[in-house]
Amino acid sequence: MKRLFVVLTAVMLAAIATSATAQISIVIEEGNRDATPIAIVPFARQGDGMPPDDLAEIVDSDLARSGQFQPMARTDMLSRPSTEAEVFFRDWSATNARYLLIGRQSMNGPQLRVDYELFDVTSQKKVFSGYEAGAVSDARMLAHRLADEVYEHITGTPGAFATKLLYISATRVPGANEYSRLTMSDSDGARPVVLLETREPLLAPTWSPDAKEIAYVSFETGRPAIYRQELATGRRQQLTNFKGLNGAPSWSPDGRTMAMTLSKDGNPDIYLMDLATKQLTQITNHYAIDTEPTWMPDGQSVLFTSDRGGKPQIYSYDLRSGKTDRVTYEGSYNARARVSQDGRSVVMVHQQDGRFHIAVLDLETKRLHILTSTELDESPSIAPNGTMVLYATKYAERGILAAVAVEGDAKFRLPAREGDVREPAWSPYISR
Repeated sequence: MKRLFVVLTAVMLAAIATSATAQISIVIEEGNRDATPIAIVPFARQGDGMPPDDLAEIVDSDLARSGQFQPMARTDMLSRPSTEAEVFFRDWSATNARYLLIGRQSMNGPQLRVDYELFDVTSQKKVFSGYEAGAVSDARMLAHRLADEVYEHITGTPGAFATKLLYISATRVPGANEYSRLTMSDSDGARPVVLLETREPLLAPTWSPDAKEIAYVSFETGRPAIYRQELATGRRQQLTNFKGLNGAPSWSPDGRTMAMTLSKDGNPDIYLMDLATKQLTQITNHYAIDTEPTWMPDGQSVLFTSDRGGKPQIYSYDLRSGKTDRVTYEGSYNARARVSQDGRSVVMVHQQDGRFHIAVLDLETKRLHILTSTELDESPSIAPNGTMVLYATKYAERGILAAVAVEGDAKFRLPAREGDVREPAWSPYISR
């Protein structure tokens, strides 16, 4: 009998024990040589019952992970101010810090508030001040939101730290089948929650545009089928059960339609499903293999992978005209396209010299830039602010997740404590 475990309620989501096989952690490999120096002073704690997490350390880690900031070591700080009156710019100028962040944590029952201030050390001026407030149990997310604010005020680009990751973890138990777990975590790998556990394969997790639902492929019925699942309730719905291939689900930007690959009529083609009526519309009809659909941000066209030219390449289907155009030409293999939120670039798996790398294609200039140097990179997923690409690769003979900056040298790994991890999906921005 197949073993399947689904988390059904929000309470259970919060209470489920973290499995060691689902836990991933950050290992920064390389930062940006031009990273901005910033001092993030430990936040002052006011009152009793403070959360166990060091919120300033979480902000420090977020900014360092972006590759655009170089946080100062706490041992190099000459003072630890928590209010503007305690800030002496000469001390921070001596440390070569470009920016200074201070803050204060306070409790009111189960609620936590973090007040913070950001200073430009060079101009000796306050850049901005603000606060984050919420449940103590959500303290880490408050810190991620704070990091987003700091990131945006300095770079002009919204931060993407207060987001979520999906990934598949796989563990082989001696004498038993491999266990597959669909796991959701914070953007730094913390607070993992197993959403689904099965002894059958899981593939292609993806997010709805509002980040309230996910979709994925499960083999729990003995063949691949596409499911959608609400995160708040755990309620699931099986969307397909056709013979042959049912794969690669992709939500439209308005959340009303799902693109997918089906081979129910004999050949893998791209179909669109109206999620309200379940009506299918076939948009490709070719003797080649058409798969891996993904939407352009305007919802008017779909990119997909096809070998109709002899080798896998990225194509575009215009929903208004029905016209199909080839997008990629450089290299003999380009697949698994993912589009940035502004629609200007596409990340993909690109083959060069027999190795599979992650590359980014500028759709305006047609310039293709290879981002990774490892050999078996796959399943790219781009951050909602377009600055980082998460992907699956191999390290020390194990499947891990890794990330690389679209521009710059920043790289980090997210290995699991046990087992392999693969198929990452970075969430859209999450509303409060």
